[in-house]
Amino acid sequence: MLDWTDGNHHTTVGKKQEKPMARPSPVEASGGPVMGDITGGGGELRVQIAANSGGQGGKVVGAAAPEKCLNRFVRMVALMERTGNALGTLAFNWAAIILLGGYPSVLRPDKDFLYATTIIFVEAARMFSRNNRLDYQLFFRTRGAFNPSAGWNELIVVACISNALLCTAYWGDITILLTDPFWYVMVILLLAIIQFLRSAASKLLTWNPMRRAISLLSPMVAILLLGPFLLGFYINSDQSKKKMAKWMVAYVVLLVLMLLLTISRLQFPSIIKLLNGTLGSKQEFWCQFTLKLCVIASIIMAVLIVPSTGGRRSVVIILEALALVLIPSATVRVALALLRLVPQNYYGDDKHIDKKNLGDKTNLAASLNIFYVMVLGQGILYIAACIFEVFSFIPRRSLIHHGGFGGQWGVASINLYYAYAFEKYMEGGVLAPKKISLITFAMDSLNSDSPKMQLYAVQMLHIFLQREPTKERLIVKLITSTKTMARLISMLGWTGRNDHATIRLYAAKVSAELAKSLRVVTIPGTLQLASTLLDTDGKPKRGHPLLDADDDRDPFVDTAERQENRQDATGDQGQRQGSIGDTDSLLETPTRSTQINDQRYIPSIWQKIIAYWSIPKEQPLTDDDLLPALGMSIIYSLAGCDQNNCVEIDKVTDLIPKIIGFTSFKSATLNSEAQQKVLLKSSLQVLQRLTSIEGEIGITLRYKISKHPFLLRNLAEILEDDNSNQELRKLVAGILRNLAIDTETRQEIGQMQVLITRLIKAFLDSNGPSSSNVDCLLPKVAGQALVMLSLENSHNCFAILKEPEFINKLKNMILIHDDKCIYVAASLMRNMCLHAQPELTELDLKELSHSLREVLERIMDAEGAELEILIGLSSQICKLIPEEFAQELEHGQIKRRFIKRLVNALNANMKPSAHCPGIRRVILEQSIYMMECNSRYANCFNEYRMMDALLMVEKTPSRAEKYMVFVGEAGFMECSTPLFALVDRAKELMGRQWLQCWK
Repeated sequence: MLDWTDGNHHTTVGKKQEKPMARPSPVEASGGPVMGDITGGGGELRVQIAANSGGQGGKVVGAAAPEKCLNRFVRMVALMERTGNALGTLAFNWAAIILLGGYPSVLRPDKDFLYATTIIFVEAARMFSRNNRLDYQLFFRTRGAFNPSAGWNELIVVACISNALLCTAYWGDITILLTDPFWYVMVILLLAIIQFLRSAASKLLTWNPMRRAISLLSPMVAILLLGPFLLGFYINSDQSKKKMAKWMVAYVVLLVLMLLLTISRLQFPSIIKLLNGTLGSKQEFWCQFTLKLCVIASIIMAVLIVPSTGGRRSVVIILEALALVLIPSATVRVALALLRLVPQNYYGDDKHIDKKNLGDKTNLAASLNIFYVMVLGQGILYIAACIFEVFSFIPRRSLIHHGGFGGQWGVASINLYYAYAFEKYMEGGVLAPKKISLITFAMDSLNSDSPKMQLYAVQMLHIFLQREPTKERLIVKLITSTKTMARLISMLGWTGRNDHATIRLYAAKVSAELAKSLRVVTIPGTLQLASTLLDTDGKPKRGHPLLDADDDRDPFVDTAERQENRQDATGDQGQRQGSIGDTDSLLETPTRSTQINDQRYIPSIWQKIIAYWSIPKEQPLTDDDLLPALGMSIIYSLAGCDQNNCVEIDKVTDLIPKIIGFTSFKSATLNSEAQQKVLLKSSLQVLQRLTSIEGEIGITLRYKISKHPFLLRNLAEILEDDNSNQELRKLVAGILRNLAIDTETRQEIGQMQVLITRLIKAFLDSNGPSSSNVDCLLPKVAGQALVMLSLENSHNCFAILKEPEFINKLKNMILIHDDKCIYVAASLMRNMCLHAQPELTELDLKELSHSLREVLERIMDAEGAELEILIGLSSQICKLIPEEFAQELEHGQIKRRFIKRLVNALNANMKPSAHCPGIRRVILEQSIYMMECNSRYANCFNEYRMMDALLMVEKTPSRAEKYMVFVGEAGFMECSTPLFALVDRAKELMGRQWLQCWK
């Protein structure tokens, strides 16, 4: 079952609707140490994909698809061919039933009977072909060298066919081609059969040695086929022997040169060494260039050697043109139809025939005209479709630019999509609506068994997720296709071949994007496969001399295989980039950088044309595309979506140790320094998110993380290293803050003085200039970590107070109105007063008194957690220096206003929340300390009906008020003094004052 939510709406596919789950709030966004809240949903496992449309979802989904223009073009070309097919079917039935069935004896055997029979067999071959791709290759898309994707291989085929035709025509009877045009039709039909056989053979010959042998020997065969033709002219030609001898010498030179080139391509070590010594690094270019020149020369030589007299050169040119153009099916139909429609001699050459009394030939002319017109229309439609398709590069190149594609894989993907769309439009009814899109093509390709199609598919999915309109459509498609999601996730575990390594890389990049919306993983083994991505860190494994034996390695795996596996595991970026670029050698097109070297001397209109024709550059892989970094990104996103994902994370063996392993700041890895920093940052981000998880699973994850023996040492190294940036320090501070919730971990962190010292330094640097948001957040997060470490821990408070003039620096933060750290500073000052009172000096107490007025003024306007923090600080100042506190209230003339504020705040917070669970507690403590300081304050409290508020507190006890900190719905750090004891003490003080007044 797949659930979909787009913000306010929630749709369940195949089941009744449920309420959407709230997204977790960031930990660092909270003003105090309380972490964000997550409301849990049902326990049912499901795949949920959420689209963050940012309020523009409807507008984005309704945007025009980038492939819309190409689809219209393909639909037009397909309609032409389907109309031609329909005319062909009608012509086939007309010829079989009307002509051959109705006029079998009156059709001239050497003309109309032969023409109709030929057309019927040609049409039958099309109609009864079950393989649509081979059928299309034979009868429609067979333009040879004019095909944009043909290239070098097609040139060799053209040379072989043209030379073979010339040889056959010369040693046969070339004059027959001049006297009977029907033989041109037969030649065209023969070319169609050859083209069909060549297309079929290219798909059947999958054995690599055989394909390589054909590739090596085919240029040589093309030159050899020209030999008999030249030899015949040398023997029988009426030209001078001296002139013919020159052509033969030229042919022998051409033959020897081709033989040397063929030998040089055999990859023998001695030949390779010789070529490297003579041609250097340009050997491949010069070999290919010379080969093409030789093949082209063999085609031109045949034309030049034949004399122009007698029309023989025209015959040679026509034969080579037929071999070059190769539109056999359409040409056969047009040629046969015109050869009979133009003369109209259906009754023979007798001009004295009585047309009023035709006998068995009645309606023969009309029947033949209808038949040939249908055949002519079919051929014209085929040719028109071919001509239109020549210009298909325009919508294809437009789609490359507007769809965000780049590089050779982008060109190959669009070409494959063009063929995919054409086949879809050729299926079903002509006018039936068809939903054909790039996203559907990518998903179908992903589910195919071809590694090449799968590679293009994951790369296309990655591009779609980078663009908002296609991202929305892709997610909508994926929620209804568990098969595609399962195939994509399974690719995370692919290893071995180079194409599998590249597919795995892009599958990880796509999964990292989709994981932001996956609420609960339902595909078995998803997190296990994501965990395998973290195994590719390239760390050398070291064994213990007392635990490992020298013969522990697998004897069935040799050293070479181990090295190959290690290279595959590290995911070398250069190999990936190379494998992506070599996906299809037939589609090599210069990139923008190679086409435009200097545009300063090119007119602006040509610059636009060149820019449109050029292929956009492919986005290069970066250090962020390391497999371990992508794996941690997947885990990070899954952990932030739903707590059920966190339950699955906890079940994966060795996942947390793997993540912590990347926090070693100076680890010996095979990656570069920049890549190590990327992995370090990724691991810290995941750990910060995992340590901020709420509920019981959050407690479990924090315990597992905190018990890792090397974590705190690694975090200390990051803080100690001066080269580590502010963001890394902020992440470390956030992890320490989250781990400090646990009492034992808080104590263990405090025993590492270097952590305390570095956190203090990061916190106190908040007064410096901030160039980024990270620089602003670091002091705040470091201060939050210090607050959590100082809660209910005297040892840590003593360690923090070792910082010179620490209380004075906290006071300055409060007085200079530093809003980003004032409440953190107030919390720290309160904890110092509460747990490190013996260490406070007279100077510290004086600094406390100087900050009191600002604290009291802020209490008048603060609410929620901020009010709880400020009252907690003022109550401790009142307890430590009661005289200064009373003096501030009296001299500032705010005593009555302050007491009224306390009573009103107590009445307003009768229902404690997880955001500020101790607000009633600190108000009671403030009231008690004031009344203990001066009993006359009790009269003011009575004046504002404090007793009624106390009775209400007594009636509404809350279990939440036992805890100091809440993470979600779980409370931590129980208070030692029960709340009812504080109520009793306040009532006692107020009652005592009332008795004294009564007496």
